[in-house]
Amino acid sequence: MSVDGLFDTKDNSAEANINPKNPLKLGERKKLSCSIDRLTMKLLFALLISTAWTFTGAQYYYQGLMDYLENRLLAIEDRMQLWHEQSHRYHTEMKDFKKLTAEAMDGLKNHHSMLFKDLEGAAARVDRVEQEMDYVETQMSPRACTNRADKVVEQEAWEMEESRGEEEEEEEWEELQSRVSDCVEIISGIRSVKIMKRVGSPKGMWTRDPRSSKVYIFNGTSGNTIYQFKSVLDFSRSLGVTGSRSIRLPSEWSGPGSAVYNGYLYYIKQEAEADMQVVKYDLLSGSVTETAMFPVEGRATVYNLNPETVADLAADDGGLWLLYAPSDSEPTISLAKMDAATLDIEQIWDTRCPRENAEAAFVVCGTVYVVYNTRLASRSRVQCVFDVNDMVLSEEAPLIYFPRRYGAHASLKYNPEEKQLYGWDDGYQIIYRLTMKRKLLA
Repeated sequence: MSVDGLFDTKDNSAEANINPKNPLKLGERKKLSCSIDRLTMKLLFALLISTAWTFTGAQYYYQGLMDYLENRLLAIEDRMQLWHEQSHRYHTEMKDFKKLTAEAMDGLKNHHSMLFKDLEGAAARVDRVEQEMDYVETQMSPRACTNRADKVVEQEAWEMEESRGEEEEEEEWEELQSRVSDCVEIISGIRSVKIMKRVGSPKGMWTRDPRSSKVYIFNGTSGNTIYQFKSVLDFSRSLGVTGSRSIRLPSEWSGPGSAVYNGYLYYIKQEAEADMQVVKYDLLSGSVTETAMFPVEGRATVYNLNPETVADLAADDGGLWLLYAPSDSEPTISLAKMDAATLDIEQIWDTRCPRENAEAAFVVCGTVYVVYNTRLASRSRVQCVFDVNDMVLSEEAPLIYFPRRYGAHASLKYNPEEKQLYGWDDGYQIIYRLTMKRKLLA
């Protein structure tokens, strides 16, 4: 490209108008052209120097940036190396810990097996000790507390009676013979135990009618439905309550204190703000035949360990009985003899057997046996005996221990025909076969 190309069109037109025959003007043109060339070279040189300077500065900048990035990458590599070393150490420690844990678990398994074997051996020894204790108790057991009515003649009174005349002695003897029950047997021990099955709730009641083979199941502590089986065998073979006859009552029974006697069901009915009622229900016709009000103060329960039992109906050879607590403040259990036909109260006794720690009771031949336990269930035992005929002496009252099975008795029902107790123990239905002996004063 020529130097003349650097000038604009106006200058080129001016140059075109110069007369080439004029020498002065041609020299000036050449000088001007040289000056422009020198200026152009200076500009180009300055441009080159500026460009080189710029490139040098950029090179230093980029070099610093690269150094920074390199330093950062080196720091990251150092951290990654440290992390790798720590991860390797943690992995090694975890392997060691896993190994120690596995060894500890193996040791615990071995200890558990040994402990389980020891517990099995201890359970077998405990069972053997309990059997031996039962045997010892049957051979030489201490006597239970015997509470007799106020008219009972103590041993010293008997000695005084010997010194009286023949006439007085005959009169006293006639008075003694006026008994509430003609049965003269007392329990001497438990001969055998049979666990039938487990049905229903932890608390409930089951019993058998003394005049038939039918068995009745009361599941829970209240309800309006009971289950009837044809026999104990049918009940034991059934799955739950299947195969039973369901009987729906006209009102709810309250507490596991009902009784079945001679084809009739006697149960307790208690509604809010109302007196306790004893209801007589005909199982054959399915109707209520009698009801009787039984006033008690408040909602007193007869057994301290079973507060659901408002009152407890019992049947034996002598008829129908009712165990109850007159009020919450009354510390002892009361007994009433009822007419099974009309539900009239014939006689009432204060048994002087405490309600505290009592779990159940039953009546055999006019003798009340109150069963006691502890709040943390242990071995149930008959610890208080009351005879309405004043025929049980303190030295013959048995202290009967029930074989420990599952928990505590929710109910105990005596069958006079079989001389057996039907017990409900933590949902298990149990039969206790009793051994009897004659009362000393009979």
